[in-house]
Amino acid sequence: MKILPTGVLRALDRFNAAYPWDHNAHHHRWILRQLPTRFQCALDVGSGSGDLARLLAGRAAAVQGVDSDPVITSRARELTPADLPVTFTVTDAMSGVPAGPYDVITCVATIHHLPYVQALTCFRRRLAPGGTLVVVGLSRTRTPVDHLLGALAVPANAAMGWLKNKGRPSRRPVSMTAPTRPADMTFGEIVRETRAVLPGARLRRRLFWRYTLVWRQA
Repeated sequence: MKILPTGVLRALDRFNAAYPWDHNAHHHRWILRQLPTRFQCALDVGSGSGDLARLLAGRAAAVQGVDSDPVITSRARELTPADLPVTFTVTDAMSGVPAGPYDVITCVATIHHLPYVQALTCFRRRLAPGGTLVVVGLSRTRTPVDHLLGALAVPANAAMGWLKNKGRPSRRPVSMTAPTRPADMTFGEIVRETRAVLPGARLRRRLFWRYTLVWRQA
């Protein structure tokens, strides 16, 4: 479903390419607000260039970042000061993640690359009692609400790019160079499958083509 004429969409694509901004990093401060002030161990699944893992290290005694892409993981190591308690590992998020347990598990723009129910089950098993899971994910657009949020996000996205780049054209952030693919689950499907694995999880649609999930282990 097209919300704008093709010519307008092309012009917006050119504008967004000139004024890029990281939609995932936009949620990092919100993620920190869901977490305790201090905790022992954190796991960041799909850690990419390590921006979130480094933020978590300001509160945690140890942070484990895992990603399947060796190139972006190497870059994460280069960008991380030696005195931060962060370790980055190239591994499969389903089978290679250390068992934990973890007080905090975060997963940003990664879970749609994984088998959804199995991934949530894996996170739940690795979460310590009282621990917090925070997911920022992507869903497939299908419903009128989805299309409405998408329409609202188009001008807001351009405005945000202009503001974050201070009106000056910029290069894409390192965090935006990792491989991506479209989501194949709708928000409704995500809600149903989440409720079956994580009773009481809080899910919410967000602007800029994202949803959030917060769950705390009993």
